[in-house]
Amino acid sequence: MKRLHYFMIVFLITGISYAQELTITGMVTEDGTGTPLPYVNVTVKRTSNTTNTDFDGNYSIKVNLGDTLSFSYVGYESEEIKVKKNDSVINVTMSIAPGTLEEVVVTAYGARKAKKSLGYVVSAVSSESISMSRSERRKARRASKKSNKSLNKALSGKVAGLTISNGVGYTNSNSSVKIRGANSVSGAQQPLYIIDGIPVNKKDIAKIQHIDPTKISDVKVLKDKKATSLYGFRAIHGCIIITTHKGNYEIKNNESYEEIVENSFEKVRTSPLSTFSIDVDKASYSNVRRMINNGQQIPADAVKIEEMINYFEYDYKQPKGDHPFAIHTEYGKTPWNKETQLVKIGLKGKEIPQDEIPASNLVFLLDVSGSMDQANKLPLLKRAFKLLVNQLREKDKVSIVVYAGAAGMVLKPTSGINKNEINQALDNLDAGGSTAGGAGIELAYKIAQKNFIKNGNNRVILATDGDFNVGMSSDKDMKTLIEEKRKSGVFLTCLGFGMNNYKDSKLETLADKGNGNHAYIDTMQEAQRVLGKEFGGTLYTIAKDVKIQVEFNPAKVQAYRLIGYENRLLADEDFVDDTKDAGELGSGHTVTALYEVIPVGVRSEYINEIPDLKYTNSEINRNFGDELLTVKFRYKRPQESKSIEMIHILKTGENKVSKDFSFAASVAWFGMKIRKSKYINNDQIKDIVTLAEENRAADNQGYRAEFVRLMNSYQTL
Repeated sequence: MKRLHYFMIVFLITGISYAQELTITGMVTEDGTGTPLPYVNVTVKRTSNTTNTDFDGNYSIKVNLGDTLSFSYVGYESEEIKVKKNDSVINVTMSIAPGTLEEVVVTAYGARKAKKSLGYVVSAVSSESISMSRSERRKARRASKKSNKSLNKALSGKVAGLTISNGVGYTNSNSSVKIRGANSVSGAQQPLYIIDGIPVNKKDIAKIQHIDPTKISDVKVLKDKKATSLYGFRAIHGCIIITTHKGNYEIKNNESYEEIVENSFEKVRTSPLSTFSIDVDKASYSNVRRMINNGQQIPADAVKIEEMINYFEYDYKQPKGDHPFAIHTEYGKTPWNKETQLVKIGLKGKEIPQDEIPASNLVFLLDVSGSMDQANKLPLLKRAFKLLVNQLREKDKVSIVVYAGAAGMVLKPTSGINKNEINQALDNLDAGGSTAGGAGIELAYKIAQKNFIKNGNNRVILATDGDFNVGMSSDKDMKTLIEEKRKSGVFLTCLGFGMNNYKDSKLETLADKGNGNHAYIDTMQEAQRVLGKEFGGTLYTIAKDVKIQVEFNPAKVQAYRLIGYENRLLADEDFVDDTKDAGELGSGHTVTALYEVIPVGVRSEYINEIPDLKYTNSEINRNFGDELLTVKFRYKRPQESKSIEMIHILKTGENKVSKDFSFAASVAWFGMKIRKSKYINNDQIKDIVTLAEENRAADNQGYRAEFVRLMNSYQTL
């Protein structure tokens, strides 16, 4: 009996030791140089538990004793380390993989081996066997938009173990392709597609199934456990490898951005006023960062220079007195044009301690449609929102509304003290179906209004890739809908996720017209910034309808150009019109605007002469000789409808610019280079990098250092 007890105790101790949970931290660096590597994927093998290193190469992840950590990074050799009993810190050095980046991709997904040496089951189909007859090709072209039979019909019956069945009950449903003998861990057994060495996302499978078989050189089907060693967990249901004749097939990017027409120089004598709405959005910078990190070409319209400048913190002093923000100005030489000067205007919002923020009535409006079924969409969204949930107080309440083909409430209003209940509702979400964004917005606002807190923080937080395709879906429809909802007193925050079908224009329209802000979350580090560090500014508005009007002194300035803010320009008369919507300022937010000015007496290619005016007196008032410009600000308090005006004057004289001034100039310079601006005389990236590097100043979070790294990466694209 004693022996039995002994074995039971040993068994329990052994079981507990294997189930022991540990928190592992560490740093990932490059072998040989010691350079920290940001965004390295750190995964617990055979689980969905994953994280990324931050800007300084640091990571933290919870594991069980005996787990194996896998470290992977594009262009570097992967590393695996088993967690041992006394481990708490695991630092890793990663070696650059041999060959170029292109060779790394080909090695990972297109390794050329003799069929007999692969070590896993392969069914191969030649281009001749999948080619259609002329009449079949003609029919396929006519039906290409209505069916998905072109490739699947060609493969059906020609590959051993491949089962193809059409979707039932949906007009435009995809065929279901299953590989018999492949591993299965769920009912969703769709195989991984790889075309010309590139893995295909689930949302793009329909496009692959429509490919013209005459373009295909061969098709291979893999269906053994060993295949996952080459293609990873995504190939658990088998893998279909397609090679085209040209070898460069691409799935078209379906992202959309509103057209931006760059601001030009305005002559002061005929147009002395410049009026615009503030913009605290920062989405453009994190979106551009994502594109550079992924080696993508950057569309010019994706680059909003004001959002790139405002991504960074600047050392502006806190406001004093009754106004909720302070004003700061300075001017100096323009780094990209020696004939002009640069003016910086900065606002600093008052920081409200979190315990002083009024009770919040938050509605999470979450997109769970099929397009969100990617690692950097719904899974990232869930983890990001948990950061916000962790900061909620007992007096705060959260509701969760989701939408796919239709909209519904999955969590009734729940106190912020019940964090486990809120997080469990997030964990239960799965992606699938079409995208009824309009219906989701209607329901979210209805719930927000029903639970409205007077003098509280009432807000809908929309998280989506913006790909609405059911009901109201156009930018114009969304603008009309959200302008109506704005009257309810409920504010709006838009958080963008994902790539390839990201609809920046739609989310910007919603945030702009919905008294809100817009951010793009590409990593957990960005989620921590938006929903963690900047929680108050993201969710609590201290001033709304904030407008800026600058009047330039014609005795000092010939012409001026506002850098960025193209989508935020206002008519001069809108400045005093309290019915005109403008931007919102959150707790602790900063706003920075740059003007490039051409001083009087300087000849410039950017100024065209205009004839003298017959009826207008163009005589210059010389009584303000030491003033460069006057800045006027108008804003409303969150619960009020009448605006308040502030005035600030920038005078000439000896002026030593700050490091913040020069760093902001470097960000604007880089943005103009990406946009291929006609207003930069010097577009040498090395000079932009030098200016940024020399003016990093206090960079506690490492964002400025990351900006320098991004510019260096951009040089190699």
